[in-house]
Amino acid sequence: MIGRLTGHVTQEDDGNVVVDVNGVGYELVVPLGTIGRANVDAEGRSTLFVHTHVREDVFSLFGFATEGDRVAFRTLIGVSSVGPKMAIAVLSALPAHDLGQAIARKELGKLTSITGIGKKTAERLLLELKDKVPILQAAGPRGAAAGPNAVPSSAGAASSTGELLARALVNMGYRQAEADRAVEQLSAKLGETPLPELLKEALAVLSK
Repeated sequence: MIGRLTGHVTQEDDGNVVVDVNGVGYELVVPLGTIGRANVDAEGRSTLFVHTHVREDVFSLFGFATEGDRVAFRTLIGVSSVGPKMAIAVLSALPAHDLGQAIARKELGKLTSITGIGKKTAERLLLELKDKVPILQAAGPRGAAAGPNAVPSSAGAASSTGELLARALVNMGYRQAEADRAVEQLSAKLGETPLPELLKEALAVLSK
């Protein structure tokens, strides 16, 4: 499974990009605006968080500017009748944080304005994502990626996940100190366990 790629973007065409990593070109499907928001290091290499989608004879890579956007994508494809292509369409129109706000405010019209999203699908999104709003909003506002010279590493991934987890807990009404305590207790799992599962474990920690 591929979780993250750092390389030069050699081709970008209508939601598809090719990232050259040490001479190997990886083709990814990305939401619109992803490359402009991705971290770029001093050598001009972009870092994308990757979801590897495998089903029968299909093997596809989907790329995202932030861990939060990837979490939002994985949350979307967990909704009944929402596949990867539809999830990409949603995130092209509404990055993770904006999607969280639309769900929290029950903005049906904003969802139906997305190409391919009808009223029934929009209503399903509002229903099935209402409990996932803290996770979506934890991604931060549009463009709130890490600094342009950020160096990707396992420690960096864990730090990013920890920040998302803490922000989700604060969005749910917990104090920052409580959120930090939960993150500290789960530090060994950061960067390895999916954010939704971490959130469940954090809530269990804070309920004690």
